[in-house]
Order: sequence, then C-alpha cells, then structure tokens
Amino acid sequence: MILYGLTEEEVVHHLLFILGFNAFGGFSVFLPGLLGRLISDQTLQEQLRVEARKNGNVDLSFDSVKQMPLVQSFVYETLRFKPPVPTQFARARKDFRLSSYDASYDIKKGEVLCGYQPLVMRDPKVFDDPDSFKPDRFVGDKGAELLKYLYWSNGPQVGSTPNEMNKQCPGRDYVTLTASLIVAYLVRRYDSITGDGLTIRTVQKAMTK
Repeated sequence: MILYGLTEEEVVHHLLFILGFNAFGGFSVFLPGLLGRLISDQTLQEQLRVEARKNGNVDLSFDSVKQMPLVQSFVYETLRFKPPVPTQFARARKDFRLSSYDASYDIKKGEVLCGYQPLVMRDPKVFDDPDSFKPDRFVGDKGAELLKYLYWSNGPQVGSTPNEMNKQCPGRDYVTLTASLIVAYLVRRYDSITGDGLTIRTVQKAMTK
C-alpha cells in the first residue's frame, strides 16, 4: 500500500518516530519537576514509600502501580501544577458555541483557538486551594471525580479516548503509568533521597531481607 508516496512500512516508521520524539520531549519537561518535588519533601517520600512497599506485586508493572493511589495522585498533581505542554492550539472545524459555567462564546469555522492549561487547572471553582500542591488531591472518590478536569494532555484524564478526530495525547495513560512506575521504583529501592531542586545530595539504599 502506498500512502502519499510512502510505503506502509515507512508510514509506520515515521509514526513511531513522531510518537517517540513527542514522548521524549514531554518527559524531558515533566520528569525534572516530578523528581524535584519528590526529592525536596521527605514527609511525602515516606508516605509514598509506605504505600509502594505495601501494595502491588514484587515486580513493578503498570497493573501494580494502579494499586497505589497516592503514587498516582502525586503524578496527577504534578501534571496539574505544571503541565509539560502548557499551551495548545487548534482550528475550529465548524461553527459552535463554547460554554463554561460563567460565559459562552460563538466560535466560527476556521478560527484559531488557544487553550492555556495551567489556567484551566487552577480554577478555584473546581480545585480547592488551587495554588497549593496537594499530593493526595486525586485520592478517593472525590479525587477520581477531579480527573475529569485534569487537562494536561489536551483533554481530560478520563472520559474521552484519543482518536483521529480527538487530538488528545495518544500516550496519555502511558505517561502517567510510567511516571508512577518511576516514583514507585525509587521509593521502594531507597529509604531516603535528599537534595534540592534536581540535585541529589545523598541516597540511602533500602536494606534487603
């Protein structure tokens, strides 16, 4: 099959490159903030450590970190506080009305729209004390409800599926699960990680029985 002068194999190679490039770019922005938060807060580290060592299988996997609500919530809150791609652009495919709880706008086909995600995810009518970093914000039923308003991936964390008509990040779930794996691995492996910013000063490896 030939598509735009490319063979099927070439199309697949290009798609994999684009996905990998975007994933690397996003993680290179997101991961430093995640690790910086983890390193600078010893109390949070201990809370995450207790959960990660108590829950999940011996070998960490995507399934096992799903049993660690605080670990996942910490990742979600980091994304809420500082999304890796803060600004998103799109062009309207048709006329429509864009409405929120306090205003509505008539959008014409062809107009360019800009979304600024940090502003969306610090809405005080949705997030309690939105300018404070709360690692457990997304824990429990109330926290799960807030995932509908977590728009770091150019769409909500739950309730929609990326597809050819929905330009949401196709790796949305892989990003959060991979980040959760990294956090769980670190707090399982080390009894203490100290430092400031992105500078790790000391680590104390966990004792094995």
